[in-house]
Amino acid sequence: MSTRLGALRSHCPINFALEAMGDRWSLLIVRDIAFWGKLTFGAFSSSKEKIASNILASRLDRLLNEGVLAKTEDADDRRKDFYTLTQKGLDLIPLLLEMVSWSEKYDAASEARKQPAFVKRIRKDRDKVAFELKELVRRGGSAFGSVQPNL
Repeated sequence: MSTRLGALRSHCPINFALEAMGDRWSLLIVRDIAFWGKLTFGAFSSSKEKIASNILASRLDRLLNEGVLAKTEDADDRRKDFYTLTQKGLDLIPLLLEMVSWSEKYDAASEARKQPAFVKRIRKDRDKVAFELKELVRRGGSAFGSVQPNL
């Protein structure tokens, strides 16, 4: 599967991923969906990283064009859209889990340290945690949002 972007600078796997995702904001949007259950522009813009609205709009469009996100209109409020992860987006979850584990190991102030059982599970069986989280997100849940799974 190739990126919908123009010509790649190289076909290095790391370069492919970086060009498809674009920048840190893109992974934070994926994080917000998978970990916190955020699905709307307003919810993403309320994240503590304080992404500017023009950048958020640009990243959402990029992730839609890349096939990482899907967008559906709110049936009750046509001004509001819901963003969900596609299979391509769900397949980023193992990467996010590795980043959680890496952060806990190397950042003394990492928020991952507030979830030691979660980090322990990632280190014990990342594939199982990734599978469970993907299934949960497919059903509209998230790791730490309103639906509290046993992750």
